[in-house]
Amino acid sequence: MTEGFALQMVEHDNLGEIVYGQLSDALIKGRFAPDARLTIRDLAQSLGTSVTPVRDAILRLIQDEALVQKSAREVRVPVMTLERYLEIRQIRMKLEGLAAREAALKAEARDIARLRGLIAQNEHAISGEDWASALELNQTFHFALAEIACMTVLRGILNRLWLQMGPMIAASYQHGGRAMIDHHHVILAAIEARDADRAERAIVDDIRGASSVIIDQLAALKPAGSSV
Repeated sequence: MTEGFALQMVEHDNLGEIVYGQLSDALIKGRFAPDARLTIRDLAQSLGTSVTPVRDAILRLIQDEALVQKSAREVRVPVMTLERYLEIRQIRMKLEGLAAREAALKAEARDIARLRGLIAQNEHAISGEDWASALELNQTFHFALAEIACMTVLRGILNRLWLQMGPMIAASYQHGGRAMIDHHHVILAAIEARDADRAERAIVDDIRGASSVIIDQLAALKPAGSSV
């Protein structure tokens, strides 16, 4: 488990769903590094639960391909291969492009204000080198497009993709510089203008531009060390 990271204690009744949600959120936000070893006992202790709901959540995340079971006692965060990353990137560009198009057509004033606020908070986090907050705000901005588009099925698909991408994006985010946020301003302007084509192009440019540092990192990995 990642050092220095504590999960929120679980106090509700539906432990299985809550534990799954917390672990999913931690993966999406990059709280667990690629190749990190997760133990059910440590996670249960952090969450303040028994091992059963944690084990169930781990099994679901393995089915989601967000975790990989190396052996009966070893579960790890996958190390992304370059080929898998490029495939997921291509899917994201198509799906998030669709979300951006629909958001541009459906956004109301409160939605535009929400996006503007997320960008402003992200700019503040980046300027203060608060990378954990910046990473979370980046993810929230991307998911907000699908929510504004009222595309709940697409939002669920993106959630599963980000489960797999979160650790890698987190590992590279602070090295991406302005490429991680500059296109968000263009996306917002396109949505304000109800320009669906421009919004779609901007989110594709955002994903492609932010991917360069990730591609460089993955290309440097030895094939023997890259497994999913």
